[in-house]
Amino acid sequence: MLFNSYEFIFIFLPFTFFIYFYLLNRRLISGAKGFLVFSSLFFYSWWNMAYLPLILTSMLFNYVIGNSLNENFKKIKVTKKFLLSFAIIANLSLLGYFKYSDFFLTNVNTIFDSNMSLLHFALPLAISFFTFQQIAYLVDSYRGETAEYDFLNYSLFVTFFPQLIAGPIVHHSEMMPQFASKWNLAKNYKNVATGLFIFSIGLFKKVVIADTFAIWATNGFDKVAVLNLLEAWATSLSYTFQLYFDFSGYTDMAIGAALLFNIKLPANFNSPYKATSVQDFWRRWHITLSRFLKDYIYVPLGGSRKGNLRTYTNLMATFILGGIWHGAGWTFVFWGFLHGVALVINHISKSIGLKLPTLLAWFITFNFINASWIFFRAKEWNDAIKVLKAMFFGEFILPYKIIERFPSLDYLRSGKVFGDIDASSDGVLWLIGAFVVILAFKNSSYHMLNFIANKKNAIVMYLLFIISFLHFTRVSEFLYFNF
Repeated sequence: MLFNSYEFIFIFLPFTFFIYFYLLNRRLISGAKGFLVFSSLFFYSWWNMAYLPLILTSMLFNYVIGNSLNENFKKIKVTKKFLLSFAIIANLSLLGYFKYSDFFLTNVNTIFDSNMSLLHFALPLAISFFTFQQIAYLVDSYRGETAEYDFLNYSLFVTFFPQLIAGPIVHHSEMMPQFASKWNLAKNYKNVATGLFIFSIGLFKKVVIADTFAIWATNGFDKVAVLNLLEAWATSLSYTFQLYFDFSGYTDMAIGAALLFNIKLPANFNSPYKATSVQDFWRRWHITLSRFLKDYIYVPLGGSRKGNLRTYTNLMATFILGGIWHGAGWTFVFWGFLHGVALVINHISKSIGLKLPTLLAWFITFNFINASWIFFRAKEWNDAIKVLKAMFFGEFILPYKIIERFPSLDYLRSGKVFGDIDASSDGVLWLIGAFVVILAFKNSSYHMLNFIANKKNAIVMYLLFIISFLHFTRVSEFLYFNF
């Protein structure tokens, strides 16, 4: 069930909202929580019921281990460190089995010239997200930072439907107090109005902006064999904008939907394409993943506490692992490697006092991010090389109208500049518009903090919903559902 579907917006979300608060109004708090867990599992099962036992087993396993690490069960005769290691290995093994088996077998076949059959598993929905979330819970339990012994509450923490599929990746400590707060047990109409407003922004970003760029990105990467120079740039920029508006749009909808239930999910984006360094970018992009990578990989490896060489090694390891987490392919590994290298360069530049003018720093950072996303998107190495090569060495084609207006340029080739990726002249306007939005507009977090329930915002919300609904007939998917 997609957030941008009639079933979710007109049936599932309002039904869940009204029944949940009806039960709370009747003082049936456990019943309301149980209903929300059941609704969330129904939401999860909408795609494929077969993987419901997987998330249930994962929840039960991690709940029992977490309680043991909290020393709630005194009869466990192993060390806490051993128990934590066992649990993390078990979680990663489950993730690895479903997500990386074919990647491993393919590489073994290549190296040893063998012919082992691939398993062709369908990736269980959200397995990367709920695995990381529960690993964070286990580590926090080991550190003595959790105190949750109720399976119903733990189930709600893991399955709460707005953040279940693609985050934000939440911590136990920031969610459970909200579900326990007596102030959150009654409808809050300001939260409802704010939530619907933020949801409408996310819906518009997803179905109007992201899905428009998706057409051109898909054509350029997957369908066109040879791109000209301008088509290649349009292809790479289309994916750069598609990914941002798709994922940040999902996050806005998740935050908005959660706010209907008086739950505040953490911000996951803060205008990342305004970043003036790669380090700045990762403080703004997928913030909860950056937090996880820092707190549970980079810092345990030693962080920046053991000298420059160790710092650089830790950065590289963290981002290569981050690349692998995103997908089972060498293009993802290389994408993580590129960001690790960029962060090392960023640290070295800061250590020698090198400071670029803001505009130049932004230009370099944005173009690095744009180029690195090519490897993130490409299905094969050849697809990435095709786009990158055409961006710098592709044939330069001018539109017919320019040649007609400036006859002295008739020695240059003219034609339909974006014809092969089906973008036409509208593509230029969309790309310019996207740059204006990411650089000049306030982001969703700002609007959430400064929202006022008035006629102006009601009209804006109404228009965003109507325009979005008109685009529901297009083929649509959330990119991060694949992770």
